[in-house]
Amino acid sequence: MAQFGSSVALLRDREFAALAGTAFARSQAYSTVLIALALYAGQYDTTGTVEGLFGTAFAVVQLLIVLPLGRKIDTGNAKRWLLGGLLVNVVVFFGFILVDSATHVILVRMLQGIGASILWITGSTVVGTIAPDDQNGRWLGSYNQVAAFSSLAGDVVGGYLLFTQGFTLTYLVLTGVTLGAFVLVFGALRDDPGGGTENDAGGGLDTLKALLNLPMIRALVVFRLAFSVGKMAVIIFLPILARTEFGTTAFAIGWILAGGRLTKALTQGYVGDLTDRVGKKEYFVVAGALLYGLGTALIPLSYYFEGTIDPVRFAAFGGEQVLGGAFFSLFAAYMILGIADSIRLPASMALFVEEGERYDSVASAMSLRSISWKVGQVAGPVGIGAIKEYVSTSVAFYTAAGFIVVASMVFWFVFRRASARAEAIDVDADLADD
Repeated sequence: MAQFGSSVALLRDREFAALAGTAFARSQAYSTVLIALALYAGQYDTTGTVEGLFGTAFAVVQLLIVLPLGRKIDTGNAKRWLLGGLLVNVVVFFGFILVDSATHVILVRMLQGIGASILWITGSTVVGTIAPDDQNGRWLGSYNQVAAFSSLAGDVVGGYLLFTQGFTLTYLVLTGVTLGAFVLVFGALRDDPGGGTENDAGGGLDTLKALLNLPMIRALVVFRLAFSVGKMAVIIFLPILARTEFGTTAFAIGWILAGGRLTKALTQGYVGDLTDRVGKKEYFVVAGALLYGLGTALIPLSYYFEGTIDPVRFAAFGGEQVLGGAFFSLFAAYMILGIADSIRLPASMALFVEEGERYDSVASAMSLRSISWKVGQVAGPVGIGAIKEYVSTSVAFYTAAGFIVVASMVFWFVFRRASARAEAIDVDADLADD
């Protein structure tokens, strides 16, 4: 039976613990910076389009590097790439300490996109490669579970530090965590953990074409193109909504995000085990996506609840803290989004790993997974930001929810059609043999 404890037990494996350290450092930094972006939006009085660029700048460099990066990881030493990615993030934190305009924020976000891409693709690839063949869901689910706990720490601790200490000390703490992960990887992870191959086709165009000929890969790529538009709107604009519309403090924004991180952290390892036992991972992908669409559509209700629920007031950190109805509404919506991600993510990642193993090119499959996300991640924040600026915030979030629902329907249609075609080919082959 799938258990939460089975995920914790994996941390006894020194190599998994080292990889989990990279996930912890990466996710804590990512979630803390998201809160900081909301503060930058208020500090520099940005428009919706500029706020969208906070997300697009992060994604555009990833879109450019993800495919060659996948090839380098497949054919090179993944340990060195992990160490390099951690050092890039250290440079990012010092960059954020020095920013003094929205333009500077956008430029540093581009560098952050490079570091995050290296750590995400390399870490996921190595976990999927060294995991036992029948435990991909468990290992990847547990790896994501660590990242979710780290995001939770980023939301709570990062929000607290930003609220009480400001930017500089917060980024110095992130630097210390990242250097700690560097030491773990350097000391505990085997050299060349991905088993780099000299086969140039492993990450080349021919392999990518072969992967895209697989029905499941095609369905997943199309799904992620549309889904990413909706999800990135939530990631970028929910904290900004809380800050600019309701005056929510960085500490309270951290707790809003923590609701989703907590449900994601507590359930993702369990669901990873469940996908291994039940199979039919495509059902998990669709169910999780539809639930995410529901949670996204609930975000605009914050305007209603802000005026109907009496604020909760309490003294903390040398002053009075006020949590209004919008806080509780956004907290609940983000909890739903966390559960939705727990249902979808382990299944989606395991499917990409399983399909990539057919051509001994897991990193290339993960690169396709990443680049399909980046296309929507580049266009989504700016497009949704423009809707936020010229129409309304509520319409922007409803549009994001619509993209998510459409993505779910398209995934199911593409997958079922491709599967039916594959079954027909198998039947014809059997008849020919007879």
